[in-house]
This record gives sequence, C-alpha cells and structure tokens, in this order.
Amino acid sequence: MPSIDQDPVKQQVAAHWNRRAPGFDADFGHSIRTTAERAAWDRILDLVVGGRGCLDALDVGCGTGFLSLELAGRGHRVSGIDFAPQMLAEARKKAAAQGVAVRFEEGDAEQLPFAEGSFDLVMTRHVLWTLPHPEQAIDEWIRVLRPGGRLAAMDSQFDPSVLERSPQNARSSAEYAGIGDRLPFLGGRPQSEIEALLRAHGLADVGGDPVADLVEAQLKRMTEEGMETRVRRRYIVWGDKPKS
Repeated sequence: MPSIDQDPVKQQVAAHWNRRAPGFDADFGHSIRTTAERAAWDRILDLVVGGRGCLDALDVGCGTGFLSLELAGRGHRVSGIDFAPQMLAEARKKAAAQGVAVRFEEGDAEQLPFAEGSFDLVMTRHVLWTLPHPEQAIDEWIRVLRPGGRLAAMDSQFDPSVLERSPQNARSSAEYAGIGDRLPFLGGRPQSEIEALLRAHGLADVGGDPVADLVEAQLKRMTEEGMETRVRRRYIVWGDKPKS
C-alpha cells in the first residue's frame, strides 16, 4: 500500500482536514455544547468501554482530539493518530489546555506505526468513509488489538438529498471533488452492514447502538440555534478480538 506521500487520494484528504483544522471544533457536531449531548456521549462511551478498567486506547483519525480527550478524561492511556498535521496541532493545544496527557502522532489509519497487540481498545469516529481502503484499515486496527481487545467505530449513513454545498462539508469540498469515486464508503453504510463487516473480519460479540439520544440532542440543538434541521442516521458498532 503506498504511503501518504505517494498516494494522491490521501494527499487530497489530508489537505482538506489541514485546511479545516483551525475552525473544526466550531462546526456543528464536533464538540459537546449541551447537557443532553453530554449525557448522550457519556452513555455511548460507557456502553463501549464501561467496566473495562484502565485501557491502552488508540483513537484512529483523531482529528482535533475529541475522542482522545474523552477517553483520557476517563483515566485511559490514550494515543491519537492522524495524517493531518494541523489537526494534531489543535489536538495538542487542547490537551495542554486541559492538562491531559495524550500521545498524538502523525500517521496513516491504514498503516499504523504500532506493533501487533499494542492496545486494549481501538476507536474511530467518522473515519471509515474517508478511507480509500476501509476493509484493509479494519484489518490493521484489529492487528494492533490485544486478544480480548475491542474495536469500536462510530459512523453514519449519509443522506445525499441534504448535501450542503459548502467548503466546510467534506463530501462537497474542492479537495474531495476528484476523489469521491476512490472512497468506497463515501456515503456511509447502514449500521447492520458495518456490524456484518466486523464479523467477516473475525471479531466476536459484535454489537451496535443507533445513538438515538445523541441524534435527538443534536436535533434539539439545531432547533434552538435556528439552524435548518437535518437528521443523520448515526450509530456506533463494536466487536472484540477473540482471545484465542
């Protein structure tokens, strides 16, 4: 698989997220702003990692560090990886401001710079759709899990009828205009399809949740802020690496 420097698709993807990094957290849905959103995220994270103690966790495609900081704030030892340097710069600033220790590294979600069996938890948030080789990425995420470790992926099924033509919408941006046909999951996939994919790649005890509370909290916030309401079919799915 070619490196980022050798892959024009990945270069375009990285260029988009580098450009958006300074204002990324101000865009809707990229941070927690209301009590209802906080309650939803607390439930989601408890669902995925609750009762597992202190974990070595990897946030793949960490961006400005949303998941990394949430996990570190719960006492986990967290590494975050992203191939957009400007996103990582924002993540490091946030971690320093919050006094939270997270190891942020530049790297490719499809070719992780970690040894096999390095983590108890690998987690992603809206990453699968950005990847030119999503199934190879899943294998790579499983590779760095320890036996019994968990892979969790948050994603959504996109409705193209509500596509907003904006430079802040990745799917309609100039950077993505010429590479959409190279990204197999560009429009997202149903929850059931991603669950089936995790099973096909050897994970056990696969489950999922449609995060209806988060969808409702974000819809309520859109209304309160006078925004045009758009409902996304969001979900989180997970599966465990067999112990033997």
